[in-house]
Amino acid sequence: MDRGEQGLLRTDPVPEEGEDVAATISATETLSEEEREELRRELAKVEEEIQTLSQVLAAKEKHLTEIKRKLGINSLQEIKQNLAKGWQDVTATSAYKKTSETLSQAGQKASAAFSSVGSVITKKLEDVKNSPTFKSFEEKVENLKSKVGGTKPAGGDFGEVLNSTANASATTTEPLPEQTQESP
Repeated sequence: MDRGEQGLLRTDPVPEEGEDVAATISATETLSEEEREELRRELAKVEEEIQTLSQVLAAKEKHLTEIKRKLGINSLQEIKQNLAKGWQDVTATSAYKKTSETLSQAGQKASAAFSSVGSVITKKLEDVKNSPTFKSFEEKVENLKSKVGGTKPAGGDFGEVLNSTANASATTTEPLPEQTQESP
């Protein structure tokens, strides 16, 4: 079967990237000495261009470093600038904007809900304070206060009543359990 009749299937090897093309040519397809010499000249030329480009790149990198040094730009500042630029890029995306907007709305709703809960709790506490049970308890505490310490007239606010009752209890002279036991 000759090469024209093989169709899509090829049997000759395909050179890999970086593989020497001359090494992949089969023995049946030999190059003339002139073609080999041309390929060698081209190879030398490409290698020389690569070397030149490497030297130019190294010189440019050195020049860049010198400019940054003169401007006072150091690695830490570069990192900060890169992070700032990256954050700016992130905040410019539509996904960030949508997420930010959604979180803002959620925060507003949560704030309104907490405010509403606070109002409900305040109302309930006022209801408890105005309830007959609480009024009765408050009167009993005031009566106890007047019986125990009683230098102030009854009718102070509840906090004052509790404080004075606690102070009065602390100043009473009840014997400690150790004092009630007699020594043998």
